[in-house]
Amino acid sequence: MDAVDQAALVASGEVSPSELLEAAIERIERIDPAINAVVIRWFDHARETARGDLPDGPFRGVPFLIKDLFATYAGQRISNGNVALKEAHVISDADTTLVSRHRRAGLVIAGRTNSPELGSVPTTEPIAWGPTHNPWDTTRTPGGSSGGAAAAVASGMIPFAHASDGGGSIRIPAACCGLVGLKPSQGRITLGPIRAETGLSVEHCVSRTVRDSAALLDATRGPGIGDSVIAPEPARPYVEELGADPGRLRIGILDHHPQGGRVAPECTAAARAVGSLLESLGHSVDPGWPKALDDNAFGTFFGALWSAQMGLSRRLFTDQLGRPLTDGELEPLNRVQADFADNFSSVDYALALSAVSGYRRAMQSWWHEGWDLLLTPTLAELPLPLGTIGIDPKDPMSAMQRAGEFVPFTPPFNMSGQPAVSLPVEWTPDGLPVGVQLVAAYGREDLLFRVASQLEQAKPWVGRTPNI
Repeated sequence: MDAVDQAALVASGEVSPSELLEAAIERIERIDPAINAVVIRWFDHARETARGDLPDGPFRGVPFLIKDLFATYAGQRISNGNVALKEAHVISDADTTLVSRHRRAGLVIAGRTNSPELGSVPTTEPIAWGPTHNPWDTTRTPGGSSGGAAAAVASGMIPFAHASDGGGSIRIPAACCGLVGLKPSQGRITLGPIRAETGLSVEHCVSRTVRDSAALLDATRGPGIGDSVIAPEPARPYVEELGADPGRLRIGILDHHPQGGRVAPECTAAARAVGSLLESLGHSVDPGWPKALDDNAFGTFFGALWSAQMGLSRRLFTDQLGRPLTDGELEPLNRVQADFADNFSSVDYALALSAVSGYRRAMQSWWHEGWDLLLTPTLAELPLPLGTIGIDPKDPMSAMQRAGEFVPFTPPFNMSGQPAVSLPVEWTPDGLPVGVQLVAAYGREDLLFRVASQLEQAKPWVGRTPNI
């Protein structure tokens, strides 16, 4: 059952929140030794919550997990995938605004899912907690940085889970694990009170069904106090878009690497197959994509902002620990990037921000010219074997180069701020999911939900379960 159906069981009195929670705990304890998705657990606290006076929200009594990255929960541990924070048992003193909205929706949060340190790579293999395994093939990555969340949902531990996306970290693990992964528009969900909504990252979830993603967005969307980037209000609840006629859409398809890199034939074939399916549903699908994607300078500007985030995060860790991190307490890739950021000048950073503004305008102009959606593969390769994006102390940045080869299609839309969704429409003959990505104009999650629900009905994926 998805989260909407589980909530309906509680609302009808057929099961209690405690029963749902105990079933989830049983699955976590049985399945997770093979997966390593749920690295921090507060089951006794969750049991107290489930027995208590839960808010009468849309997900009252449904078990939930939050990612071990910046999403603080009052009174509970957080490590951000870092060895020093893990060993210090850092306890959060307040909820983030989004976590408080999760609780207000009635969700029973039982722990944290694994994340790479600082969410910096598209695989989930932190030194602090060890690798998370893909439920469809435990020798492969579940993606990252929300790999623990995706592995927990795909393996059936819980119906959906919190995730975040600064360069593809919702969409990448959704593609690797056969899930729905929506990256909302920048400013759709507040990042308050600590993080700035003006950066690359957004937060939402990974789910098995389109309606779970829509219903949770209805429950958590909206600005927080002091937010300065605020996405436009939707015309109606997102769940009302499911099954609604999107009309005949003009969809561009990009089935190759726009800058000449390699794309696995399975990924190209998946995009083409979904293009044909969309045509059969009445849409116009033609080769076409924003020419901003051809810009070779993109990686320089994205990398500058990404490194700045690593530098900022190192400062935040220092505040949480009450002392500076030693060189050995930050993974080599992140330390090198943080050091790079420390040598930025204010002009360097301003130039990167200016370049992002120009890139955003160039990207979004394609939709302004009359296109409705862009269709691409989510990834350039099938889920990689664990260890492929490894840590090489002699050449730490080689991991970032390898990551760029794996995920060329997701970071541009963190720069542009647009909503994008990965859907598990296609699969290889031996049972690996192959995600496809749909991108809409800024603020048009409604259109993504309409088309995603069309595809989910035309070629259902919910019945697929891994044999762990």
